[in-house]
Amino acid sequence: MTKKAFASSADLAEKAQTLEVLDDGVYALTAEGDPNIGAVEGEDFLVCFEALATPVAAREWLAKLREHTDKPVRYLVLSHYHAVRVLGASAFDAEVIVAHENTRALVAERGKEDWASEFGRMPRLAKGADSVPGLTWPTLTFSDRLTIDLGGDRGDLILQYCGRGHTEGDIVAWLPRQKILYAGDLVEAEAALYTGDAFHRDWASSTLDRVGAFGAETLIGGRGGVSRGREAVDAAVAQTRHFLTTMIREVGAVRDAGGTLKDAFERTHAALNEQYGHWPIFEHCLPFDVSRLWDELGGIERPVVWTAERDREVWDQLQG
Repeated sequence: MTKKAFASSADLAEKAQTLEVLDDGVYALTAEGDPNIGAVEGEDFLVCFEALATPVAAREWLAKLREHTDKPVRYLVLSHYHAVRVLGASAFDAEVIVAHENTRALVAERGKEDWASEFGRMPRLAKGADSVPGLTWPTLTFSDRLTIDLGGDRGDLILQYCGRGHTEGDIVAWLPRQKILYAGDLVEAEAALYTGDAFHRDWASSTLDRVGAFGAETLIGGRGGVSRGREAVDAAVAQTRHFLTTMIREVGAVRDAGGTLKDAFERTHAALNEQYGHWPIFEHCLPFDVSRLWDELGGIERPVVWTAERDREVWDQLQG
């Protein structure tokens, strides 16, 4: 059997980026399963959602956005702490960088290790890696909800913490007037889940319940295409939940039977592969997903810090 290349290290082909105007002054950039990013116009300012992995990559996104608006970036909202979402922040020149209070704590606790880990796993996303000036630190944090008045007749943008999920600090951005939700990595539309820093049981239950309760008619997930219409939005949430509940069932069954982590990986891979195996980053994510869930079901409450060295050890054990 041919050994699988580590994580996404062999995925070097450029992805086609698509900037979509979802409503007046509401934008999303999708890229064939690469991280999604967005922006919302206020009356005289912009709120940007996510920052990509490097300033070089972020400036390419901003150049596309500037074809539509020249308003300055007042707020840069970060859905969580992962490096490929936050390290491009300096390109935005934002007045305020917003995140959940848990995200700020996670940057302090494990930001450096995550930076090395994610750039090693996904080198193509780390375009111009030497342009990153350092860790990205939020300048404004909150615990439950933060409302941004967009000014004029544009309504509000609501930033909401829905509970532990993809990480301890994920937030979503909700436009109630347009019924548009930026869900970050709490929801993926036809892209595999990364759960290496997750709280699977919370995410699959109460957290996704809260996400679904918005009643969004358009949803931008962390990866994959934009979901349009209630049926498509509900399907994206359901798919995310099914991926999680399948993992919980299969890994739990192996644990209960006294099996090994390798057994759990193989059983979970077999259970998910037919439906999800062709989706972006499935093979990359699953070893790290199963490893974290194995720990969680064994009583390790918070995710063990991923380092570049630990990444390789887990990969070689499960995908080698």
